[in-house]
Amino acid sequence: MKAIAVHPGKAHTMHMRDIEKPELASIPDGRGVLVKVLQVGVDATDLEISEAQYGAAPAGDDFLVIGHEVFGIVEDVGDKVDHVKPGDYVACTVRRPGKSIYDTIGRSDITSEETYYERGINLRHGFMTEYFVDDAEFIVKYPGQLKEIGVLAEPASVCAKAIEQAYAAQQRLQVWEPKTAWVMGAGQIGLLATMMLKLRRLNVCTIARSPAEGNLKAEIAESFGAHYVSTKNSSLDEVAKEYGRPDLIIEATGNSMIAFQCMNVLNLNGALVLTSVTGGSRQTEIESDKINLEWVLGNKLMLGSVNGNFRHFHDGIADMALGSAMYPGTIEKLLTHPIDGMENYEQLLPLLADSSVLKVYVNIADA
Repeated sequence: MKAIAVHPGKAHTMHMRDIEKPELASIPDGRGVLVKVLQVGVDATDLEISEAQYGAAPAGDDFLVIGHEVFGIVEDVGDKVDHVKPGDYVACTVRRPGKSIYDTIGRSDITSEETYYERGINLRHGFMTEYFVDDAEFIVKYPGQLKEIGVLAEPASVCAKAIEQAYAAQQRLQVWEPKTAWVMGAGQIGLLATMMLKLRRLNVCTIARSPAEGNLKAEIAESFGAHYVSTKNSSLDEVAKEYGRPDLIIEATGNSMIAFQCMNVLNLNGALVLTSVTGGSRQTEIESDKINLEWVLGNKLMLGSVNGNFRHFHDGIADMALGSAMYPGTIEKLLTHPIDGMENYEQLLPLLADSSVLKVYVNIADA
């Protein structure tokens, strides 16, 4: 069967290749699920892997099948699988267990090992192929009524986890009722996080570089009920004066410098959640004494959040279901750039390198 892969560590090696179709029996104890891939989303992670910024091939291979955002339909299941059946739509988690205590209790998304295993990213083949097999533990049933936005299940899980982690960590305060949230960045993560925070009744500012006029990203953010602000028109200090200092910031720009700029405007007792994976070598100067003073005296918190486990996929899908009801037709607007067929994979990288493009995904098969 066909697959799209790269040679990790070597830039610009994306190619199509033939690989063997996986077998259900490769998963032990009757727990296998064979999935026909319908769509695979791609994002900046895939671009950075193609540029050899990070990523590694599975043991024994010199290539890595890319793609970590998958939507598919079940073709067959093992005899011990009971939560999905042939014909069900599904998504699939990304992180796979290592050997830490967190990995053994189903929390591989917070592994304490330096080596991590992620499908389509590091040491495990991804989903940009015709079929895949995985353990039922990682297969997430998806409602057919929302199949038009199924390829957003994985990014939605990232947002759901980031928000959950903020609220969980803020239990340190005993009482935390955030009123104002900022979302830095208006890509798929930023806009889905915007929606989820509005569903939680927060006053949300979605902050990005591009001016609002004629901007689809601004239109989507405002359709969710958020304020869209361009950093070309307003500094973060000016945004804070107009809308209030944020109790919660979700940083999703892909730019590490922005994360440190956010430290200057976070409200007392606030939480800053970093979700960007930055594989570059950018450096920046910060007002370290001022930030240290304000963060210590202000009881502020910064945390990192990556990937989601089974529960976060469920939470993200639930939020998309509610968001579809509350903001009809809005989530679908994120799906801006479909590519029909893996044979057109050469279209991927130019689109991913274009900052004006919102969501790129590959249509691999019909249901």
